[in-house]
Amino acid sequence: MSETAGAPEVAGRTREKIQSVALQLFADQGYESTSMRQIAEQLGITKAALYYHFTSKEAIVRALIENMMAEVTALVEWARTQEPGHDLRTEVLARWSAIMHKQRLRMFRFLGANYRLVRDIRGEPGQPGGMASAARELLSILTPPDASVEDQLRVRFSLLVINMTGMAARDLDAGEDDILDAAARISAGLLPPGF
Repeated sequence: MSETAGAPEVAGRTREKIQSVALQLFADQGYESTSMRQIAEQLGITKAALYYHFTSKEAIVRALIENMMAEVTALVEWARTQEPGHDLRTEVLARWSAIMHKQRLRMFRFLGANYRLVRDIRGEPGQPGGMASAARELLSILTPPDASVEDQLRVRFSLLVINMTGMAARDLDAGEDDILDAAARISAGLLPPGF
């Protein structure tokens, strides 16, 4: 994985590969038990090459969170500009599912198992407000002011079921794609009929 000077696309792909490998190691053996040396060895690069891209494990986690939050923020910004209604709700859920599908189950398992670390990183000045803040804004966009309590809960559950899939599916004997696809269908099915 050599780096060519002045090739930002190569650097971007290298950073993505580092994040993917690190996340897999974090998920398999735990954040605390994973070293930068192990990440470099798994990638087949030197520690110096790894440190060129990320100064620490925390920096890798910060990049993972920032990448995911950039996609979620873009979804919220898009949703703000759309006409409210059933079509918007359906499309937001499809896009929310696609973002979460891209992250795979290991990201959500990592986030759930390392809540304090993630909270501390998100809590730094200048960091995005986080998934909960984005979900609250999406809920306000998707839920009409006159919605019943049941309908409000259905909209909330439809978003949250996607995020809870990593923990809920921990012991399922099924492929990751099957689990994520099923979660997307369940999420869509929770919207109130004709809502």
